[in-house]
Amino acid sequence: MTRQKKRFIAGAVCPKCEAMDTLMLFIENDIEQVECVSCKHRFSEPKQQGGGSEREFDQVIGVFKPE
Repeated sequence: MTRQKKRFIAGAVCPKCEAMDTLMLFIENDIEQVECVSCKHRFSEPKQQGGGSEREFDQVIGVFKPE
C-alpha cells in the first residue's frame, strides 16, 4: 500500500462547518478529494471547473509539429 500525500489548503473555509484552515487535499482513485479534518465533510470538484484558457494555444506565437 502506498502512502498518500495530503496537503492543507491555506486560507480555505469548510462549506459545512465554516472552520478556516481545516481542509486537506488528496488524490483517491485518480480524483482530487477535499476533506475537513474538523467535521469530516468530504467533497470533490470536477476537473472541468479548473481555471485556465479555453483556447488551445492562448498567447503562443507558433506550434512546433515534428514530422
